[in-house]
Amino acid sequence: MTNSQANTATGGGGDSLFSILSSENRDFLITPSGDKVYIKDIEGNTIGLYFGANWYSRCENFTPVLASVYHQLKGRGSKFEVVFVSSDEDQSSFDKFYSTMPWPSIPFSDLQCKRTLTQKYQIEGIPSLIILNPDGKLIRADGVELIYRYGWRGFPFTIERISVLEAEEKAKHSSQTLENLLLVEGRDHVMSHEDQVPISSLVGKTVGLYFSAHWCPPCTKFTKRLVSIYNNLKEMNKEFEIVFVSLDKNEEGYSQCYNDMPWLALPYNMEFAKSLSRYFDIQGIPTLVIIGPDGKTVTREGRNLINLHLEMAFPFTEAQLRLLQEKMDEEAKSYPSSFNHVGHRHVLKLVSENSGGGPFICCECEEQGFGWAYQCLGCGYEIHLKCVREVEGDGASKKQVPSVDSFCAISSSGV
Repeated sequence: MTNSQANTATGGGGDSLFSILSSENRDFLITPSGDKVYIKDIEGNTIGLYFGANWYSRCENFTPVLASVYHQLKGRGSKFEVVFVSSDEDQSSFDKFYSTMPWPSIPFSDLQCKRTLTQKYQIEGIPSLIILNPDGKLIRADGVELIYRYGWRGFPFTIERISVLEAEEKAKHSSQTLENLLLVEGRDHVMSHEDQVPISSLVGKTVGLYFSAHWCPPCTKFTKRLVSIYNNLKEMNKEFEIVFVSLDKNEEGYSQCYNDMPWLALPYNMEFAKSLSRYFDIQGIPTLVIIGPDGKTVTREGRNLINLHLEMAFPFTEAQLRLLQEKMDEEAKSYPSSFNHVGHRHVLKLVSENSGGGPFICCECEEQGFGWAYQCLGCGYEIHLKCVREVEGDGASKKQVPSVDSFCAISSSGV
């Protein structure tokens, strides 16, 4: 279900909450301890139907976020309830995953009810959070995004409430400066490894806010690449700085993570880091948010732009990206239209954004790509131009395409 459908839908017709959640022989939900919660006892609440499974990492990441919001709303006396609809593969997987949740659930054994709910709300991916009003009518289908973006402040998740929050957010972004982003009462500085650095000294520079954490393997991988790009830009005397925003679970993790970084950092403050994450609507890390010399947000896609264009992405503006796109289009004329890649059994075709390409994850280096790529039109396998390796003769030997090395600005190989 699309966001536009979510915004306008009043689905559920005349269905009551009871008819949505019950089945022929069941008028109750279950708790993690195995107790029963009768559906009539949660009527009158705004309901979040949480579709998820233990086998998907995004569900594991979202569940504690939702649980935190759930407890906050309960503590404020808000009439909100979540009902888990499991996509787990077996009872033991369900039991393990559900034990981490504080809300009631459709019994795992009620396959028909789970199937009906999945079809009714057109669930095409997980995690998914469907918001129903107290009458059982659909309010929003994009509950996961709203929880990440607004937390408990999004309640009751109506169009009117979200419109108010969006207006507040727009006003904040329009008056945004680097100083009002990073200043907090009693602190007007960020940290280097040696000293305090006044935030005012960063004004007028392009600044990357790097959201990362020691516990996150993709962060470790990207940090290595970002260090190289940062050092290159410093050697080129570019007015560029990075500020580490830690999402580590404790100060020890923060210290371990920052030890590998040559740039500046905010002092460890989880609550402040969370507020910045919400402000920029960050749903996963690593994320590199680029702030321009005027203090306004240039892009939240700094990580992808670094992966695609390396230091040539600087200063990350639309004008710079247009220049890079023109260069890519010109240089791509020298590439073969098809290619036998050693890592795939089918012939790969050269595609662009206008001929079947677009945003993708490279199947070789597992990093973001966009635009020009080699793609298998049959099965969707897609790789950066830099990552192709040619099959020679009997297929035993291989080499990288020589022309790709000169085109490294559009991508980078895995670290």
